[in-house]
Amino acid sequence: MKWFKEMNLPNQLTIIRILLIPVFLFFLFITEGIFRLLPLIIFIGAAVTDTIDGHIARRDNLITDFGKFMDPLADKLLTVSAFIAFVEIGYLGSWVVILIISREFIISGIRTLAASKGVTIAANNWGKIKTVFQMVLIVIILMHYTTYMDFVTPIINPLVIITVLLTLVSGGTYIYQNIKVLR
Repeated sequence: MKWFKEMNLPNQLTIIRILLIPVFLFFLFITEGIFRLLPLIIFIGAAVTDTIDGHIARRDNLITDFGKFMDPLADKLLTVSAFIAFVEIGYLGSWVVILIISREFIISGIRTLAASKGVTIAANNWGKIKTVFQMVLIVIILMHYTTYMDFVTPIINPLVIITVLLTLVSGGTYIYQNIKVLR
């Protein structure tokens, strides 16, 4: 644990977010009693740490190479884990999750290729909007699954459609804006 204590706070929050993923998944599949609400609480807590660690890193000039690599990876692991679990429990079609994961692999590949050429590709607004909608979709699905809030049912399918469209638009935008890296 010495390595953890030696990290700055934003990087510690990133590690905590990654460690929360199996805990989130464990409680997601316990569908009885008091544990039913825990996946929603854990996911929201993990999502909030993403906002907090980025804010602290920028505010206190604590941006590190580790954070640049692990923070977006932690976000992708968290969201993709939730989406895959939603296929398992019957809330999403596998094609939606395959599309989302494919976009993430393609963009990560472009970023890796760019980094090998000394180019850093920052997140653009489409990617940020896509991430917000993914998080909102996950929270809405969790609200329905964990609390039986039927009032959210009518917004799940429109949110899935918007999220898929934003996934396609943000992926296409990244490719278009960075086509020179692929050449």
